[in-house]
Amino acid sequence: MTKTLLAALLVLAPVAVAAQVESNPNLGKAEGQCRPGETGPAVIVTAAGLKDRRGTLRAELYPDNDDDFLEDDNILINEGKTFRRVEIQVPQSGVVQLCIRTPGPGNYTLSLLHDRDSNRKFGLSTDGVGFPNNPRLGLSKPKANAVRFRTGPGLTDISIRLNYRKGLFSFGPLERPAG
Repeated sequence: MTKTLLAALLVLAPVAVAAQVESNPNLGKAEGQCRPGETGPAVIVTAAGLKDRRGTLRAELYPDNDDDFLEDDNILINEGKTFRRVEIQVPQSGVVQLCIRTPGPGNYTLSLLHDRDSNRKFGLSTDGVGFPNNPRLGLSKPKANAVRFRTGPGLTDISIRLNYRKGLFSFGPLERPAG
């Protein structure tokens, strides 16, 4: 390796490291936040089956494939892939909805977490989780094609039923919907 090439690598190495996004709980929030009067593209998520009105709800939007679905937010952002996050306090009454912007019309995956103690971590025995299309949950994540949804150029409405731990090996809604 020539001295010139080595010198160039030593100068550029800190720039490459500095370009990496550092982990923090606000990643994807600016991109995901809906603004008043905005018409889309965005998803209005209605949360159903809450265990209680404590804590926060966090929606996270991912690309539509198994490799990227539920991948670490730092990895997705550093690779230039879709990642959006919205977090709200659970309202004390009424319908529970949140809005998350999408980069454009298309297919995406999404997770919804009821963080009952607002500690920003999934508590296996306390917190709830849900996905579009409300698949049955076990101890592994669902496949991307089971939770895929499509957004158009405007607002897209979806409803997600939250699931909480039931027994040792499964998750499910607190009660099954009628019909």
